[in-house]
Amino acid sequence: MKIQIRFFASVREALNLTQETVELPDTVLTVGDVRTYLRARGGVWEQVLGEGRALRMAYNQIMTTPEQPLSVDCEVAFFPPVTGG
Repeated sequence: MKIQIRFFASVREALNLTQETVELPDTVLTVGDVRTYLRARGGVWEQVLGEGRALRMAYNQIMTTPEQPLSVDCEVAFFPPVTGG
C-alpha cells in the first residue's frame, strides 16, 4: 500500500525531511504501525519517533490515534504536541 507521510516542526527538523511517499509492507495496517515501521530505520528515526516520545499523529489531516486503519493513498502526519501560552 502506498501512502504519503508528512513531518512537521521539530520532527521535520530532526529528520531533515518534510514528506515522503512510502510503499508499505502488508503488515503495516494502522497509523501506529507506520510509526513502528519508520522507527525500524534506526538512528534518528528511532530517537524522534521512539516509544515514550510525545508525538501527535494525523490521518488525512484529522487528529487520530495509533489504532486508525490506513487506506491506499492516505496521508499520515507526525508532529510534536503543541503548547499554548
